[in-house]
Amino acid sequence: MHPELGVVRTTIERPDPAAVAALSAFGTATVHEAMGRTGLTRPYLRPVYPSARLCGPAVTVLLQPGDNWMLHVAAEQIRPGDVVVAACTTESEDGFFGELLATSFRSRGCAGLVIDGGVRDVADLTAMDFPVFSRAVNARGTVKATLGSVNVPVVCANAPVRPGDVVLADADGVVVVPRERAAEVAEASARREAAEAGKRERLRSGELGMDMYGMRGPLAELGLRYED
Repeated sequence: MHPELGVVRTTIERPDPAAVAALSAFGTATVHEAMGRTGLTRPYLRPVYPSARLCGPAVTVLLQPGDNWMLHVAAEQIRPGDVVVAACTTESEDGFFGELLATSFRSRGCAGLVIDGGVRDVADLTAMDFPVFSRAVNARGTVKATLGSVNVPVVCANAPVRPGDVVLADADGVVVVPRERAAEVAEASARREAAEAGKRERLRSGELGMDMYGMRGPLAELGLRYED
């Protein structure tokens, strides 16, 4: 058996809740840029309803294709504020998750789900306002027959995720912040937003981005010319 299959790790290192709260104030684009343009999952992970948004420490799940058994196992490991991050041993778009599991997760205080797979019961998830970011929406059901793991390192939509890393998701995508960098990245995000506020005012006043960013010289050096 693969050493990372059939394992449930019951103790994980979670980041400082204050750092998670600070990160939750920012969008994924800001956090991604502030972290050195790293941490994004593939853009095919999309919210199942437009206003979905989440931020919290990851409880990770490794699924087998077409089998959602480990999501039920993972429910026991959720603490209030956690985000479940589910990857699969190979590509699968089956409907691993729906309203019943969302009800179970919410009873444990779960802040939402990110899954590199399919989900269903979208109307119910929307009515519940339970944030889900998924690879697909698919009514096809799953079985409960093969072991995966809970709270092991996974790769979700090309992004490495360790238990306890902070996962933030909104309409622009999903970003993963290493747990030990949560406070640092929150501070960098705040600085970036402050700088953008000044730029926004300059643009609102009519200043052109070409001038604000000093683009005219480099453009001219590359041969850009204006013609009547």
